[in-house]
Amino acid sequence: MKEYLQTSEEVLLELKSRSEGLLDSEAGKRLEDNGKNKLTEAKKDSLTVRLLNQLKDPMIIILMAAAIISGITAVYSGESFADVIIIMAVVIINSVLGVYQESKAEKAIEALQAISAATSKVMREGEIQVVKSEDLVVGDVILLEAGDSIPGDARLLDSASLKIQEAALTGESVPVEKVINALNLGDEKDISLGDRKNMVYMGSAVVYGRGSAAITATGMSTEMGKIADAITQAKENQTPLQIKLNQLSVVLSWLVLGICIFIFGISLIRLNMDGGITGIGILGTFMVAVSLAVAAIPEGLAAVVTIVLSIGVTKMSKQNAIIRKLTAVETLGCTQVICSDKTGTLTQNKMTVVDHFDLDEQLLGRAMTLCNDAYLNNAEKAEGEPTEVALVNYGFSLGLTKSDMEAVTPRVGEAPFDSGRKLMSTVHKMENGSFEQYTKGAPDVLVSRCTSYWDGSSKRPMTDAKRQEINEFNKSLADQALRVLSAAFRSWDSMPVQQTSKYLEHDLCFIGLTGMIDPIRPEVKPAIAECNAAGIRTVMITGDHKDTAVAIAKQLGIISDISEAITGAQLSEISDEQFATDIGKYSVYARVQPEHKVRIVKAWQNKGMIVAMTGDGVNDAPSIKTANIGIGMGITGTDVTKNVADMVLADDNFATIVHAVREGRRIYDNIRKAIQFLISSNLSEVLAIFVATLLGFIILKPVHLLWINLITDSFPAIALGMEAEEADTMNNPPRKSNEGVFAGGLGIDVIWQGVMVTMVTLAAYFIGHFMEVGVWEITNSPDGVTMAFLTLSMAEMFHSLNMRSRRQSIFRMGSHNKFLFLAMAASLLLTTIVIVVPSIRAAFQFEPISIMEYFTALGLAFLVIPIVEIVKFFQRKQERKQVV
Repeated sequence: MKEYLQTSEEVLLELKSRSEGLLDSEAGKRLEDNGKNKLTEAKKDSLTVRLLNQLKDPMIIILMAAAIISGITAVYSGESFADVIIIMAVVIINSVLGVYQESKAEKAIEALQAISAATSKVMREGEIQVVKSEDLVVGDVILLEAGDSIPGDARLLDSASLKIQEAALTGESVPVEKVINALNLGDEKDISLGDRKNMVYMGSAVVYGRGSAAITATGMSTEMGKIADAITQAKENQTPLQIKLNQLSVVLSWLVLGICIFIFGISLIRLNMDGGITGIGILGTFMVAVSLAVAAIPEGLAAVVTIVLSIGVTKMSKQNAIIRKLTAVETLGCTQVICSDKTGTLTQNKMTVVDHFDLDEQLLGRAMTLCNDAYLNNAEKAEGEPTEVALVNYGFSLGLTKSDMEAVTPRVGEAPFDSGRKLMSTVHKMENGSFEQYTKGAPDVLVSRCTSYWDGSSKRPMTDAKRQEINEFNKSLADQALRVLSAAFRSWDSMPVQQTSKYLEHDLCFIGLTGMIDPIRPEVKPAIAECNAAGIRTVMITGDHKDTAVAIAKQLGIISDISEAITGAQLSEISDEQFATDIGKYSVYARVQPEHKVRIVKAWQNKGMIVAMTGDGVNDAPSIKTANIGIGMGITGTDVTKNVADMVLADDNFATIVHAVREGRRIYDNIRKAIQFLISSNLSEVLAIFVATLLGFIILKPVHLLWINLITDSFPAIALGMEAEEADTMNNPPRKSNEGVFAGGLGIDVIWQGVMVTMVTLAAYFIGHFMEVGVWEITNSPDGVTMAFLTLSMAEMFHSLNMRSRRQSIFRMGSHNKFLFLAMAASLLLTTIVIVVPSIRAAFQFEPISIMEYFTALGLAFLVIPIVEIVKFFQRKQERKQVV
């Protein structure tokens, strides 16, 4: 039922309750039938399950299969288990890193439960009782006063100036003044959550006044429960990088399988025809196929990606962007739409006086500060109802400290604020023994009770012209979506004999108007401008009123016309098909409910967009979890929001998102560089073994390839992840979500660069054999194998320098990557140790080589730099022609 459309008597009748509350026996029966007033806890994955999830990647599965095969062959052949140990070390390190960086558990529902009040005051048996909030049932009558948390959804029965802070649920920054009468639908089909002024909801809080209410929903049936359910229903989306790497893994897996079968088949045919590769037999033939499998799989890729992302996480945390889910780093780089909550994200979530109309600002500030129940604490920070806090802060900005003024002119009488008359008055005793009354409230009500106005030095009779001037300024403030309050005073020679509003609030002297709003964060506007330049669309989604949302959006440059804004009620009238067509028309959504936010996010996703959603309130949690990347606020955000978010802004600064996007783009670019480097390196290994197998000799063994892939290649690949962003990073539109890893010619680059490294490696083998025996021939050569290993290792190491930029010359790059030079030095040192230290050399089955052979191999490897530089020159020239 829609309790907000019914009278309180009708609601009590339908709930089978009464204003004196339920009987204990009836409450006990309902609790037994319907269960506790609690939210369902989220199911957590065990550590074992999370570890197994890390092992699902096809490439990891093939690696483990290769390790098993290598182990079996090692047992039968008597060779070392180095291959097995190295492969399994990679798998374990990658899995541990993944589990460590990912969220340890889903705590969102626990945080939602923590928001609920621990105990509540309730009418039972006609008496006030204090019971656990989890024991409340539908039909219970709860008592509310300032400071209380609302324990369930309830229909108000009584209200004395009751104001409820619902920002966490609706996104509206200003506390809602509550009423008890039934609401009228008017022309609408339903009333939005934020406009149900005779209802209170679980998770909100009383900031002013008192009242009573009948519980209409508990636990998962509450609006908070619906949000909790939406959170659990929201699916975890794979990031674009995960999708592309999984696709790459599948392709490589089939490629590995095909190559192994092909080579094993050819080797068996050669074995039957002419003995095959000299002296290796069937087991050796099988090991050649395993060598190709090892060569084809970039063993270090999974670890490199994880480490690069982890480094990005650390860097971003220093910029106040805390990443909770590792893969979210890269997702930021391709974000196309940022759906942002208004309150606390684009604005400061702090009502502030931003304009005023008066002839004596000191008197206006004095009146607004003294006719006020907020106060300054010892840290000179105002506390109380947000609107009153704004007025105390306004007075303080004028040098008017409330406590100092009250010490001199104490409050001796008052007519408290009442939502019916929309006024509040206080009476103060002055130093000379007279009394001064200050009244504040709604301008239309207060001005009608003024017979004079203050011109800055004296009272002047109120005229129609003056009233019109006041009304026009009031309208100009309201048109800016400002909340307007007016102030007046009245002087008394002696203490007023009555403290009633009827006695006090007439013959007032008008002082002025104040206009207040939750102001925008100063850094947000330039951040949104930078998003626009980077091809990222900013969309505001808020529970606040449309006029307020439009005013803020225009200030920020999100929209230029009100036609680009729509309310939640209007959105509900639009079909999914029509909304899919019209979604590009709207950049502001006002007065929305949680399900609207999820619908908006999904609509953008259905258009193939990568969507980020920011927010701080509980009402933002479902959409944050649904989005490709959810962004929570670290300071003002609820625990619920933080726990479902992929990223948390430690400084609640929208501009931090832009820094994070820039970092995400840099990381993705660098991951592509690492992928190009690793895949081209592995391709060169596959081609080298493939050619050697066809020609009938062994060029490299599985353990050699594992060493190159995991040691020589991995360090430079990780260092490429540290590369600084290129100059045009934020001047290009986001990449398309369906864009492959090899887009933009990267696949072609991988092929020709792999062929290039293959050629210098084969050249090293033949030159090594010639320098060993002085004859050019195709046969197994110990020196040739050693030189081929050294050349391949160093060619890939030098090639990592080429990968600092896909098109720019490495000799013209302004930045320096010290990590890459350290990685190259480490790779050179370790590779040299492998072929020089006798015990290690023996384990790898290498032969000693001369100094001449050593430097010849290095010289061949260095050739990859000038070759790539020449190709890059022609590629740049061709791209300039295409632009023209």
